[in-house]
Amino acid sequence: MTIDLQFDSKHIWHPYTSMVDPLPCYGVVSADKCLIKLDTGELLIDGMSSWWACLFGYNVAELNEAAKNQLDKMSHIMFGGLTHQPAIELAKKLVEITPDGLDKVFLADSGSVSVEVALKMALQYWHSRGTPRSQFLTIRNGYHGDTFGAMSVTDPIGSMHELYHNFLPTHLFAPQPAIAFNESWQAEDLNAITELVLQHKDNIAAIIVEPIVQGAGGMYFYHPEYLKGLRKLCDQHDLLLITDEIATGFGRTGKMFACEHAAISPDILCIGKAITGGYMSLAATLTSDKVATTISQGKAGVFMHGPTFMGNPLACAVACAAIDKLIACNWSEKVSTIEKFLQENLAPCQTLAKVKAVRVLGAIGVVEMQENVNIAEIQKQFVELGVWIRPFGKLIYIMPPYVISEQQLKTLCSAIYTVAK
Repeated sequence: MTIDLQFDSKHIWHPYTSMVDPLPCYGVVSADKCLIKLDTGELLIDGMSSWWACLFGYNVAELNEAAKNQLDKMSHIMFGGLTHQPAIELAKKLVEITPDGLDKVFLADSGSVSVEVALKMALQYWHSRGTPRSQFLTIRNGYHGDTFGAMSVTDPIGSMHELYHNFLPTHLFAPQPAIAFNESWQAEDLNAITELVLQHKDNIAAIIVEPIVQGAGGMYFYHPEYLKGLRKLCDQHDLLLITDEIATGFGRTGKMFACEHAAISPDILCIGKAITGGYMSLAATLTSDKVATTISQGKAGVFMHGPTFMGNPLACAVACAAIDKLIACNWSEKVSTIEKFLQENLAPCQTLAKVKAVRVLGAIGVVEMQENVNIAEIQKQFVELGVWIRPFGKLIYIMPPYVISEQQLKTLCSAIYTVAK
C-alpha cells in the first residue's frame, strides 16, 4: 500500500508540528503485537505503546473480539437518559481496581476532558458548599493536557503551553519536588507547597498532581512521601486532592495506579490512555460519594457536564476486555521484568558525555540528554535502527507494551545507546 505522504504533509496537522516546515511522518500500513509496519516495508519495534496507551501491543485478539461483538449490537447511543451494560460493567471494574473510596464514575471521551471534568467537579463542589473557590494548586513541570482548563494547571513557564499563559486563569505553582523516587526522604521537601496552602487555603478548590511520575513535563519521578504529604495536607485543611493518572494508570509504574506507591486515595481520579488498551479514545473521572453528593445537593442539582460520546458503548466494551486481559496477564510480574531489564540495559547510557541522567520506574525508561535533541534527525536514526521511539525536548524515553519480548527490549535499549553517543 502506498500512503500519500505529500498530501499529508501539505494538508494534515500532526501533534505539535508546523504546517510550514512540518516534521517528517512515516506511513504505517499495519501493526501487530509490538511491531509497526511502514508502507516502505520496514518493521519497527514499538517503544512508545502509541503514546503509552497500547499495553498489549496491536491487533489483540480479545480486544478485536470485544469490538466486533459490540458492533453487531450498537456502536454508539446517547448517554443522556439511556444506559447500557458495557458502561455499567466498565464502571464496576473501575470501582473495583481503583483506590478505595472512589465509587462514582464519570465516563468521558479523552484524557484532557477527564481533567476538565475533575476541575469542574472541584469548582462545583465548593460552589455547592456555599463557599465558591477559584484557584488550583499544583507543582511545576507538570502536564495535564491541551484543553484550556488542563493547560491552566500545566506549568506555564517554559512549557509547551507558555504561549497561552496570559489567556488562562492564574493558578498556584509550588516548586517541583526535589527528592527523587529512590532518594532518602526529607520532610522539608513539602515546605514550599505547605506555605502556599497556608497563604491561599480559603480560595484553593483542589491540589492537582500527576502522582509519582511527571510525564510530558519532564519524565521526573518524585518520592512517594511527597504524595503522602499532600494527602495529609489536604485532610488538615479541608482541601480536595486530584490525581491525574492518565499516563500512570493500569500498571505502568509497577502499581495498578501510581497513588498506591504512597498508599493514598485521592478525592478525584483521572484516567485515560490505556483504559481501552489503546484501541480508541475513552477516559473516566472517578470521585468519592462525599464530592458527588455535595455537588448533587447544590444549587444546580446536577453536575454540569455531558460530552456527546460520553459512555460510548463500543469504547466501553473494549475497555472491559482490556481490563480483564490486564488482570489475567500477570501484569505486575511483566512490568517488574521490564523494569529490571531497563535498569540493566539503559545504565550504560549514563557513561555517555551527552547524557545527563538515566531514570527507570516500572515500564518507563528515560534517558535525559544534556541538550534538546533534533527530533527529525534522531527519529530518522531510530527508524534506520528498526525501532519507533519518539523523543521530545531533552528526553529519549520508552514506555513499551507489556507483551514485549526481551530481544525487542534489548534492541530498543541498544538503539537508544547508539543514538545517545
